[in-house]
Amino acid sequence: MALRFFALASLVLFSIYTGWTMSIAEQSLLAFGRELISRPDTAQVVIDLYLMAALACLWMVKDNRSRGRSIIAMLPYLLLTAVFVSAGPLLYLAVNGLDRGRQV
Repeated sequence: MALRFFALASLVLFSIYTGWTMSIAEQSLLAFGRELISRPDTAQVVIDLYLMAALACLWMVKDNRSRGRSIIAMLPYLLLTAVFVSAGPLLYLAVNGLDRGRQV
């Protein structure tokens, strides 16, 4: 239960901050992404971030399968992860937790 609360609180705070930063940004999300990968130092951070996102997606899919659920149910989490990286796994943990013994 504590993990779910932490994940939900983190997701809410991260979402508020993301919304705020996007509202004051002077460029689109795509332009920002292109700018990040245009330099080797920031591209390294982006690559590292998306490697971790891929690992999180693999974990979520495996955990979802172990719960006997459809891969279709994973699409919102995977899409959120592709766009906002940590939002998908945080939402998955807030909704499902880590307890495989209990169905939510």
